[in-house]
Amino acid sequence: MKRTQMNVMIRWGMLGLSLCTWLFVRDARAANAYTPDSSKIFTITDLRDLVMQNNPVVKQAGLLSDAARARVTQALGSFDPNLKASFDQKQFGGKDYYNHWTSELKVPLWLAGADLKIGFDRNVGTYTNPETTTPLSGLGGVGISIPIGQGLLIDARRNTLRQSRVMVDYAEAERVNEINKVWFQAVKDYWNWFYAHQQYKLIRRGVELANTRYIATRSQALLGDKPAIDSVEAFITVQERSIQLAKIEIEIQNSRLLVSNHIWDEKGNPLELPEDAIPVNADSAVAVVSAYQLDNLLNSAEDNHPKLQMLRSKGLQLAIERNYLREMLKPKLNVSGSLLTTRRDFNSYVPEYYDIGWNNYKVGFDFSFPLFLRSARGKMNEIKVKQMDLNLNVQNETRTIQTNIRSAFNDLKAYQTQLTIQTQSITNQEALLRGELQKFDLGESTLFLINSRESKLIDMLMKQAELVTKYQQSLADLYYKAGMVQD
Repeated sequence: MKRTQMNVMIRWGMLGLSLCTWLFVRDARAANAYTPDSSKIFTITDLRDLVMQNNPVVKQAGLLSDAARARVTQALGSFDPNLKASFDQKQFGGKDYYNHWTSELKVPLWLAGADLKIGFDRNVGTYTNPETTTPLSGLGGVGISIPIGQGLLIDARRNTLRQSRVMVDYAEAERVNEINKVWFQAVKDYWNWFYAHQQYKLIRRGVELANTRYIATRSQALLGDKPAIDSVEAFITVQERSIQLAKIEIEIQNSRLLVSNHIWDEKGNPLELPEDAIPVNADSAVAVVSAYQLDNLLNSAEDNHPKLQMLRSKGLQLAIERNYLREMLKPKLNVSGSLLTTRRDFNSYVPEYYDIGWNNYKVGFDFSFPLFLRSARGKMNEIKVKQMDLNLNVQNETRTIQTNIRSAFNDLKAYQTQLTIQTQSITNQEALLRGELQKFDLGESTLFLINSRESKLIDMLMKQAELVTKYQQSLADLYYKAGMVQD
């Protein structure tokens, strides 16, 4: 009598275990096998905030724009006013051989590449060159030097400044491109961590169920209600799933380390994800992208993709260089002139013929022209070749970017379809498992079939988590190919 009661109790225990199994797989399908502490959830938004604010590679990318702006400041230095002065004096044998003082303030002007000059010279003494001799009070003047030929429209100073300003846009596009790379890798590592975490939850619960089933089966075998081989089979299932659990524990640790590799604090110290940190839930992991969004991504990439922006900036730089080299084909003809005066102030008397005016001046010009222009023409041809190469590169890169975006979108839709089918398959597998549990309750099934159905369902749930992971990584790849950071 006691043996019969024990068998009934074990039978009900096995039935209760079967119900627990069904509840587990039902909850696992919705990724709600347990209710996680929301304070421990590390979301993709949390990752983005830390990466964008403190990641050293992101900060390093910001230095590209700073360096480009520094080069603009350096180029503006060519237009800084320049003050220079020199003094020479010689006394020997009681004679004043010479006393030379020369000073000049030169102000470069943007217009026409001219230079405004204000100078004061005082050259006196017994042996001073008569051409440079000035009155004892010195000789002042104000003048200008203008390039009439080469350098009128653009010169080396303006060429350098314009190119450096264009390179600011190039550096900004390069900065965005580098940030996109960092974020894309961070997103991939995050979803790999998500997949490892989902695997860990499913396998750990599978081990618990297998162990409980083994204990019940062993008890039945000891009572003679079940053959001993059933307990061996149940224990093998425990061992297999324990091995899987040990393997996935290493994978989840490694995946957590890879995510931690992207996060830093405000002081530049590396951070580590806590052991109890968990990713987002599976039911909030999929966001559908429509064909309308695809069109927006294609249009945005054509206008704003950082790689295309870099190529266009390079094209503007070459255009500026070509205009400068075209200017170099002109002859050099520089005209300069200064109005002279001995006046130091406007309170003292100065003869009219020494006062500033059209009668007191200094003018000059210089001219040069290479007869064959081979140097300038060779550089012009080189620039033309670079421009043609760049235009072809822009065409190819534009086509490649559009193809990559469409390919990533196709992958995304394929994973979306697979997820839909996988969800339906899981529903069907759950029905099979429930039917097998009912048959087991009626004594028409075996432990082997229940284990088989349960293992198959766990594998399908793990496949679903894998598809979610690949879908999210493909979504990140879509935005990366479009040159954007996913919102």
